[in-house]
Amino acid sequence: MMMNLFSIFDPSTSMNFSMNWISSIYIIMFYPNLFWLIPSRWNYMYMNLLKYLINEFYMLLNKKINVINMILFIGLFMSIMLNNFMGLFPYIYTSTSQMTFSMTLSMSLWIMMMLFGWMINTNFMFTHLVPQGTPNLLMPFMVLIESISNVIRPITLAVRLSANMIAGHLLMTLISSTGSKLNMLMLFIMLMTQSMLIILELSVSVIQAYVFSVLSLLYSTETN
Repeated sequence: MMMNLFSIFDPSTSMNFSMNWISSIYIIMFYPNLFWLIPSRWNYMYMNLLKYLINEFYMLLNKKINVINMILFIGLFMSIMLNNFMGLFPYIYTSTSQMTFSMTLSMSLWIMMMLFGWMINTNFMFTHLVPQGTPNLLMPFMVLIESISNVIRPITLAVRLSANMIAGHLLMTLISSTGSKLNMLMLFIMLMTQSMLIILELSVSVIQAYVFSVLSLLYSTETN
């Protein structure tokens, strides 16, 4: 039984050097080599996923001039999804479980959107702080509430992603830590439970990447 369940999320290895972050570049092996290999089922699945994302993001854009932004958010989705997926392999570090990783993504996007919004569309950003039809008496409170909700957006994006990754891995680690003390029947039940949890984590990996990218896209549409 390990002393601390959260030690599986510790990025430090021997000699206090964080080599585990190298796992973030493993996703390069999962991008299909469309230009020099014969198309396979993996290529077919990848292209269908891209078509679905393009159609979904296209409907969320309020201005068609922003279609070029889909490249950024589709790349963000693929990066987060593959990092989540790689964390399910044994002895591969889950980089998206760290706030350092997720907060860097969300804070970079948020700062970029705020700079663009307040420098290019200043009047629109000011009018967005007060919803249409708000009574004059409530306007100062609405400005305060909208400002706070705007500031905490990158924090909620990062916490949502990291918390979901940590929760599933902790549950699987907690269940598997008792395997050496179980009889054959209970061991079989534990293995079946772990198999279902892995399927659940696979879907969570895709869902969390989708939620992160869609919310980022929706936040970007509020700046122009």
